[in-house]
Amino acid sequence: MALNVKAAFRRELEYAQSAESKGDFAVAKAHLERAHILGQRWYISHMQSHYRMFRLALKQSDTKEVRGQIVRMIGAGPFHLAGWIPVGNTGGADVSPTLPMPIPADIQPYLQGHSLRNGLIVRGVLLVSLAAAYFLFM
Repeated sequence: MALNVKAAFRRELEYAQSAESKGDFAVAKAHLERAHILGQRWYISHMQSHYRMFRLALKQSDTKEVRGQIVRMIGAGPFHLAGWIPVGNTGGADVSPTLPMPIPADIQPYLQGHSLRNGLIVRGVLLVSLAAAYFLFM
């Protein structure tokens, strides 16, 4: 993760924690959604944002969000392997997990140069190469 993106991601997590500690769950969720947008290209940060949303939903006894976050945490692995990252998706249970969404203007500079198409092509080439190596050397 690029340092500027990592700093912005961590800042959003800190803002979310601060809002949560004050009982302002709506603001906390908004910051976690922003963290999700920033971190979704990297598996660990992606999972971290979903886990934090899951914990917040538990604290609020929001069963729909709890279930939604469980599904997203399970599904994130295969989607990452396949290269499918719906850019701009906020990660909450109130939106489809596969839906690309508009990116807030202040976050756009952090995501410049990201291309879903290129990510899919790179992963496809890697998977084909791994499969070919497996069959050639096994």
